[in-house]
Amino acid sequence: MRLKLLYWLLPIMWMVVIFISSATPYENQDVKPLLSGLDLRFLSPYLSWIEFTYHSSIVSVKTLGIEGFIEFFIRKSAHVGVFFVLTCLFFISFIKNTQWKRSKIYIWSITLTALYAVADELHQGITPNRTPYVGDVILDILGGSLALIVIAMIFQITKKV
Repeated sequence: MRLKLLYWLLPIMWMVVIFISSATPYENQDVKPLLSGLDLRFLSPYLSWIEFTYHSSIVSVKTLGIEGFIEFFIRKSAHVGVFFVLTCLFFISFIKNTQWKRSKIYIWSITLTALYAVADELHQGITPNRTPYVGDVILDILGGSLALIVIAMIFQITKKV
């Protein structure tokens, strides 16, 4: 029984990692200096046609430069990836510690992920040079949803084998 409860340390530790990342001011996470060390100008002709608004700002190569544009996608992909992992860890914890039907585990895994995503954005609201944004919560929930789709596909594939 005690060993099974240790599975809950996985999502808890991952939430600590997310918390620490969210507590880090933007300028300490800025990857543009790293990207500027690479010659990425060759990408501009392929990406310059992309332009959209996110959190009241225009996202484009023209407004952000190629490094800022790529950094935007790295940062937003990180939201999806980090919360993909969190949902997987919640799922594993529920599988190991409950006798619930898988559908109930899916619901609780995504619910806890969504609640933590909201808490994470609220936390960013009190972090210097960070701002909370509902669009990031949507990306986080997208990551969690993708995790559940992958998990469901794995169960479907392994059932047929």
